[in-house]
Amino acid sequence: MKLFNSLFPLWATLLSLIAFIFNEVFSSLESAIVPLLALVMFVMGLTLSAAEFLRIRQDPKPVLVGVLLQFLLMPMLALTLATMLQLSNQLTVGMVLVGSCAGGTASNVICYLAKGDVALSVSMTMTSTLVGVIATPLLCSFYLSETVAVDAWGLIISILQMVFIPVILGTSVNHFFAQLVEPIEFLLPTVSVVIILLIISIIVALNAERMLDVGLLTLVAVVLHNLAGLGGGFCVSRLFGFDLRQSQTIAIEVGMQNSGLGVALALQFFSPTAALPGALFSVWHNISGSLLASYWGKKRTSLEYLLKDEAHLKSDKK
Repeated sequence: MKLFNSLFPLWATLLSLIAFIFNEVFSSLESAIVPLLALVMFVMGLTLSAAEFLRIRQDPKPVLVGVLLQFLLMPMLALTLATMLQLSNQLTVGMVLVGSCAGGTASNVICYLAKGDVALSVSMTMTSTLVGVIATPLLCSFYLSETVAVDAWGLIISILQMVFIPVILGTSVNHFFAQLVEPIEFLLPTVSVVIILLIISIIVALNAERMLDVGLLTLVAVVLHNLAGLGGGFCVSRLFGFDLRQSQTIAIEVGMQNSGLGVALALQFFSPTAALPGALFSVWHNISGSLLASYWGKKRTSLEYLLKDEAHLKSDKK
């Protein structure tokens, strides 16, 4: 299972290519995007417990800083990049939608692979998801009101249905029926990965024709958006005095958006073109995040080995 999860960027790339070529097969599953997204949120809820909420209460600063960065930095970066690169209105909508969404569930898997602070990652994802119920539609209204009409109330209802309710249900099941969840807990990250891969494939298939026409600028905007989020999340959190592990975790959370939700909202409220930045982001942020996780994970493993080796040498001298 760990090997399968660690090869996440490879599967995402391969399935994206397959979905691009055989797009008719995957695009027929368009109606499954919302249920699949809700299922991922439910699975994430199954990994949460009262202890996670207690952690937020005991040490809320990293979570609060990370969530603020999520909703302040990412939408501003999205609009700035879209304006600088002169993207169309609908592509700008898609960029801002992605930037205004909460942290993606894939970030928890990436954080695990990076040997980061998984509890902080889950807490941030949960908090940003709850805050996003209100923040996402408000941010879209604020940044896009002069460009397109935004149905803020409709966005709130959709996020409640796709995100909030499934997460609460999953957490409740974990709390009241922990004995049923525990035997399958080791499977949950892999289940999430498989569902996310399927969502990515459907999104790529739906946008296969548009990807050929959209041009290099949209891809550049998406890549820069993700990298700026990762870099900004890391640098700002270091300025706040958080340790390296916490800063790496916050970077992953800030840079990896719930782009699947952004795509679902774009298709429901705007246009297929508006879903394109989210589709590209879904593929790219999983690849960049996985590569970064591999690098950080190996460095942390090497450091832990060196520290253990030093400890053994000191004990031998004694």
